[in-house]
Amino acid sequence: MHKSAPTLRRQTARHLLGTLFLVSSPLVHAAGLDDASAVPHLDARGEAGYRQFLAAPPHRAFAIAPGGAWAWSQGAATLGDAQEQALESCQAHTQQRCVPYAADRKVVFEHKGWDRLWRPYATAAEAARAPLGTARGQRFPDLSLVGPDGRQTTLSRLRGKVVLLHFWGTWCPSCRHELPQFERLQKALAGKRDYAFVFTQMREPVDTARQWLKQQGIRLDLYDSGARGSRDDSVRLADGQSVRDRAIAPVFPTTYVLDRHGVVVFSLRGSAEDWREYAPFLRDLARGSR
Repeated sequence: MHKSAPTLRRQTARHLLGTLFLVSSPLVHAAGLDDASAVPHLDARGEAGYRQFLAAPPHRAFAIAPGGAWAWSQGAATLGDAQEQALESCQAHTQQRCVPYAADRKVVFEHKGWDRLWRPYATAAEAARAPLGTARGQRFPDLSLVGPDGRQTTLSRLRGKVVLLHFWGTWCPSCRHELPQFERLQKALAGKRDYAFVFTQMREPVDTARQWLKQQGIRLDLYDSGARGSRDDSVRLADGQSVRDRAIAPVFPTTYVLDRHGVVVFSLRGSAEDWREYAPFLRDLARGSR
């Protein structure tokens, strides 16, 4: 928080990785300045911050980024300065691209192009030509996993759904702390058929992970990575090859969100403060990537 004038306020959905891209979306519609619920991807805290912005003296500006990051400034010498300061504050806490939403008493948000910031490819054919990898805009490697039903499956069989792919282990303190949040996120999302939550354990048997979940009273379906112990650090692919787990999960936990075409939209290395903050973004992604 900057204490000197102009004042900057900011909040982010925590370290989203990979710059997102803003195509016109039917979900983003023109709205009045005073309608906090119309600001894309804001959670309840973001809406509260927006209402604070509305009550602040000019010159003031409010900036947003896909996934829920936001910031605002007040007391700038000019309106241009206010926008620049809000954008800078927003950008300091996310690698997504921040854009202006409102300045003084006017909505300046550019509706056209919003979802291009977070949806790299409009069609499956475009996505099929994307390079293979774990970076934003790349097709995630086609992992071979054992599903919750005990059958062998692959990530590519989940095409058509927005996939939240999470790598974790019970031996990881931050993983244990974070995992209950996903149960709350699942409950927060309506129309769950649009999403696939793939939680896969690293460097331990899946029975160990399932036993821990049972002890904690956490109801999440696990996909078995095939790991059998602490020295088993490879992940198998659908083509029969394998990769080192650190090549796809540099730290634990690591989480990816893949669009309906299997393309990485963003990734998070480390744990989130509250995964429910991502619910507006995930709903937008599910509706806008048919």
